Amino acid sequence: MQTNGQANTGSENESMPEENISNSSNTSNAPDEVTELEKKEKEVSEIRDKYLRLQAEFDNYRKRTAKERIELMQTASKEVIISLLDVLDDTDRAEKQLENTTDVAAVKDGVMLVFNKLRSTLQAKGLKPMESIHTPFDPDLQEAITEIPAPTPELVGKVVDVLQPGYYLNDKLIRHAKVIVGK
Repeated sequence: MQTNGQANTGSENESMPEENISNSSNTSNAPDEVTELEKKEKEVSEIRDKYLRLQAEFDNYRKRTAKERIELMQTASKEVIISLLDVLDDTDRAEKQLENTTDVAAVKDGVMLVFNKLRSTLQAKGLKPMESIHTPFDPDLQEAITEIPAPTPELVGKVVDVLQPGYYLNDKLIRHAKVIVGK
């Protein structure tokens, strides 16, 4: 029995250190778990801070670009208006000459000069008139106001007359031509 007792004592001793080892590992893991938890909380806090900063930075960027877009739209036409001021000055001078002059040919020449200056200024800014007369009708570019019998068989389905010309600005359609189509 002593051998059994010794065996029992030995097995109890062997089981005790295992429990002690597991208990000591639990107590040693608890501070590690706390430090791990603190590390994770700190990491989450840093990520949250970065996120909030990024969100604020993006909000500032969005507001800044919106403000710049508004300023750009307000001043985009400034260059065109400045170039048209010369034409406006010429029309004012022509108006004064109309009041004092009886020579119709001189008035006509002056007005034509003003019109030509206006056209050349607008063309320099990218405005280009659409060529529509005697071209095939294109509903993407032209608006048919009415159809009339074609004066010649070649003009069937083509533009016979232009009531209002269409225009391109830098090769982009900005106004459709209003036309009369031959049928």
